[in-house]
Amino acid sequence: MKAATAVIYRSALTHNYKTIKSMSPKSHLMAVVKANGYGHGALEVASTLTHADYLGVARIDEAIALREAGVEAKILLLEGFVSEECVPSLLKYNLETVIHCHEQVMMLEKFNSATSIKIWLKLDTGMHRLGIRLDEADAIFERICNISWIEKPINVMTHFACSDELNNPFTNDQIDRFDGFIQHKVVGQTSLAASGGILFWPQSHRHLNRAGIILYGISPVLQKPASDFGLSPVMQLESRLIAIRRHSQGESVGYNATWVSPRDTVIGVVAIGYGDGYSRSIKNGTPVLINGREVPLVGRVSMDMITIDLGPDALDKVGDKVVLWGQDLPIERIAHLNNLSPYELMTQLTSRVNLVYAD
Repeated sequence: MKAATAVIYRSALTHNYKTIKSMSPKSHLMAVVKANGYGHGALEVASTLTHADYLGVARIDEAIALREAGVEAKILLLEGFVSEECVPSLLKYNLETVIHCHEQVMMLEKFNSATSIKIWLKLDTGMHRLGIRLDEADAIFERICNISWIEKPINVMTHFACSDELNNPFTNDQIDRFDGFIQHKVVGQTSLAASGGILFWPQSHRHLNRAGIILYGISPVLQKPASDFGLSPVMQLESRLIAIRRHSQGESVGYNATWVSPRDTVIGVVAIGYGDGYSRSIKNGTPVLINGREVPLVGRVSMDMITIDLGPDALDKVGDKVVLWGQDLPIERIAHLNNLSPYELMTQLTSRVNLVYAD
């Protein structure tokens, strides 16, 4: 009997890619597989979405692992590269890269190659994290255009800071700044929209859209679930009951006695904890599913176990399946109840969780 398991539904993944693609049929669509495919397994996601226009990763090691596993799709390094030693690997593994700082431009200027490389100049239109400041971008653009082995025309992209705030005009301000920069320039492909932009800001759809969390059936806006857009959860996180215990009114359970039972009941012990990536900050009362009903988590999440209140009339048995999130218990709901991000909940799952691929 396996304990903590994430069941990954390939059919949901392919359905979501097709559905997102239909939202902007004239655009190419990137499947973002950074952070081990948001916890779903980067190689398995890439191998399922062989028809994806692009794959997006954060770091060069993620890209190399995909290439060495035989993945042939276009791959873009969304964080770019960090040292001169990386540049030959970009060529060797046929990788595209984001350019977001002066230092990267200097490295490209110092290097020379008979093989060209495609780059994406990242503009800082308001995120103020990575990207070339707009007051410096004209000069950087010209420098890159003068590097002989860089493929022309130059592709240009940006990233939104507030696309999950639907009434915030800042996203439109970023779009205007981006369009102001590329106006009267010869540029290649452009990319503005990630998950929030794809769902909520259609005016940001350009040559390449970047599907991150929505690819996995999760909305970036908790008040607007992914199901509203025809998307399905790709992951179901589940484990098993490993013990069932009678519990008396007034008794506590778990570390620091954070929960005391108001009644005689039955407590179930489930084999999952923060050692598996199920956050220690998950609160009392958070629902789980067992045998078709919701029951609450009670007591503190420990490294290997959680405890749940099965109720005084429980007929559950050791070995029964417990669902922490999935199709019938959306991760958005778990995140909202605990003031957490679904991004965090998924990507912090550890290697101790078994990944099982269905369909």
